[in-house]
Amino acid sequence: MSTNTTGRRGKDDDVLELIHTVMHQYRARQYRFLRDGPQDITHMEGKVLGFFERHPDGTQSDLAQHSGRDKAQLARLIKGLRDKGLLDAETDAADRRQVRLRLSAAGEAVQRELKRQARQLSAHAVTGLNAAEQQQLMALLKRVQANLGEE
Repeated sequence: MSTNTTGRRGKDDDVLELIHTVMHQYRARQYRFLRDGPQDITHMEGKVLGFFERHPDGTQSDLAQHSGRDKAQLARLIKGLRDKGLLDAETDAADRRQVRLRLSAAGEAVQRELKRQARQLSAHAVTGLNAAEQQQLMALLKRVQANLGEE
């Protein structure tokens, strides 16, 4: 372990900083193909599509509560995705003020492609690690996750 002049660990030895860097590299590569593809999807638009894939018929309020994002920002994202034909909207029959959102067929196709790309990228990320090393990496990351989940 390297230390700086004060005896503290250096940034290169910070596990969470490394995890952050790896995830940044992963996300950058994952969304590059969408940005350059026919739909021109941003990272945040991809996250919104993912939310509505997991929560079909969810509302903008549901997304805001889940993400903690500004409602105005989410309204712009949703409008853009609707304009691109990736989200369908329907007024709630019980509460006409609510709009229920779900992926359109085109949105589902984008999500399928994103998942395919993610599987391909995940396989590439662990190239050179044998099955035991991959299992060890997963176990260690799960331990870190559990540690961070403790109160």
